[in-house]
Amino acid sequence: MQRIAVLTSGGDAPGMNAAIRSVVRTGIAHGFEVYGVLQGYRGCIDGVMKPLTARDVGGIIQLGGTILGSARALEFKTEEGRRKAIREFYQRGIEGLVVIGGNGSQTGAYALTEMGFPVVGVASTIDNDLTGSEMTIGVDTALNIALEAIDRLKVTASSHHRVFLVEVMGRDCGYLALMSGIAGGAEAIVIPEVEVNPESIALEIEHAYERGKSHGLIVVAEGAKYNAQTLASYFREHHKDLGFDVRATTLGHVQRGGTPGAFDRILATRLAAEATEQLAQGRSGVLIGLLRGEITATPLSEVVANPKPLDPKLLELAKVLAM
Repeated sequence: MQRIAVLTSGGDAPGMNAAIRSVVRTGIAHGFEVYGVLQGYRGCIDGVMKPLTARDVGGIIQLGGTILGSARALEFKTEEGRRKAIREFYQRGIEGLVVIGGNGSQTGAYALTEMGFPVVGVASTIDNDLTGSEMTIGVDTALNIALEAIDRLKVTASSHHRVFLVEVMGRDCGYLALMSGIAGGAEAIVIPEVEVNPESIALEIEHAYERGKSHGLIVVAEGAKYNAQTLASYFREHHKDLGFDVRATTLGHVQRGGTPGAFDRILATRLAAEATEQLAQGRSGVLIGLLRGEITATPLSEVVANPKPLDPKLLELAKVLAM
């Protein structure tokens, strides 16, 4: 193998650029020529690729987002679309690919490996929903951005005796909501994995008021059945005796664009370096992630087939700490 490519796909995550930098520089150290694919899998199909040198990735480790860009590519979900991508690789002499991304991105990586093209995935998503990695690139930074917002809102909530419903990202996974809720001292946490009803949440807030709390904080995952705005409207209509005024805040994409912290930069660098090592050793069809403190390789077939569950002990801990 003499020439490899790297792409970023799906939602951007703080630390992706650190991973790109690591792929390029460790790839060059292995004797590879490294190409960057622009706009994710769309760029594979359209053949939008360019050589990357060590200088091309200088000064990007501290940047959020991805210098390679990302885009949806519905055509890539078809076999013909993937065949186009493979033809574009072979025309440029590219013999291996590193895919930096989350669940959907790694599903695409697995589809390529099933067609015989060598791919290694790097676990990168703020949702932290990938089997094969306890922490994925971008999670720590996104979590700290959410926590900073929660801390600021708690100051206002306490000053005005309010309940704040704070909606965080995470797609269909409640990890960001759960962890930011625990770290931010939430009275209640609403996540997709556990079905709740508005009445039970209102009861939690009423009890918090009766215990003498000066504010209430509810952290809501975007994939939950009831979002923050819906719950706020319900409380205003049906529970005028909550004891608190009610406000809702949706953090949205502000969580994605932060400057990556030290943890995400180091994690991205280590995972991407191992990805090029796997290709150099002639291995592919795996996701590189962090398990039990070690950089590990998990077959992509296992990653795409097994949803990643939340730790039930953390759910119980969140309830205890809300007293």
